[in-house]
Amino acid sequence: MKESPAKSAAARKAGAKQAAAEKAPTKKAAASAAAPAKKAAAKKAAAPAKKTAARKAAGAAAPAGKAAARKPESRVAMVRRARRINRELAELYPYAHPELDFTNPFELLVATVLSAQTTDLRVNQTTPRLFAVCPTPEDMAAIAPEELEELIRPTGFFRAKAKSLIGLSTALRDRFGGEVPGRLEDLVTLPGVGRKTANVVLGNAFGVPGITVDTHFGRLARRFGWTTAQDAEKVEADVAAIFPKSEWTMLSHRLIFHGRRVCHSRKPACGACPVAPLCPAYGEGETDPDKAKKLLKYELGGQPGQRLKPPAGYPGQPAPPLASA
Repeated sequence: MKESPAKSAAARKAGAKQAAAEKAPTKKAAASAAAPAKKAAAKKAAAPAKKTAARKAAGAAAPAGKAAARKPESRVAMVRRARRINRELAELYPYAHPELDFTNPFELLVATVLSAQTTDLRVNQTTPRLFAVCPTPEDMAAIAPEELEELIRPTGFFRAKAKSLIGLSTALRDRFGGEVPGRLEDLVTLPGVGRKTANVVLGNAFGVPGITVDTHFGRLARRFGWTTAQDAEKVEADVAAIFPKSEWTMLSHRLIFHGRRVCHSRKPACGACPVAPLCPAYGEGETDPDKAKKLLKYELGGQPGQRLKPPAGYPGQPAPPLASA
């Protein structure tokens, strides 16, 4: 018996609804199954961005953390530390002195000019013969340049130095009556004489306080945190503002002594340095005590731990010259 068209349409409609109902759970299940995959993909895509942000945040925080860990030293604290270093060096080098041999201001002036780019030991080996031939500015002004060059040849750069010595001797003879002036303003007008040489002469021949900024002094002043300047005049001004004027000359000798013996340019003996606990630059050199001791330089005949012997002019034996400077 055939179904009526109306019944047939109703049956088809019902079948379609049932089929739709059966498909619905499948779509839901697919969506549920796809959700974790979508979340994982989204997380993976976001990870680099989060890492980048974290790195940026860490980078921004690093300087602040470093600054917090190493607070800048106050001016008052730096001055106190600097003066304590000076006292420690005074104990270590009680007889610190200029290591050039001289008996009068003219000899010290000439010896200081000759000491450029050479050792004090070499100058001291050269000047006795020089001063035997040219004991006064008048004698040195009148000597033939070739003869003077031969006399000072061991000190190096002898042609330029001979020119300076004849020039300054002529100026002393003609402008200052054959006497070395005792004022900085006059000394620096002499050929070959700068502030460093002038301060050496003033401090050690005339008793006028002065800071001698040679390579040793400038290096130690920067390592101790007293200055950041490279220019000698700026270093001099910075250090002069820290110490009383009465200390300037002896401070110069102490730093130069320490620079030659312990706080060397290329490899300072940090592990054997008595002022290491006060030095901001500790660790730039050898910190192992045994290895550091091998880097120390002493006077000829000196032994580690010995106090320096007094120089000529003090009671006792004259100090022997440096083995190397």
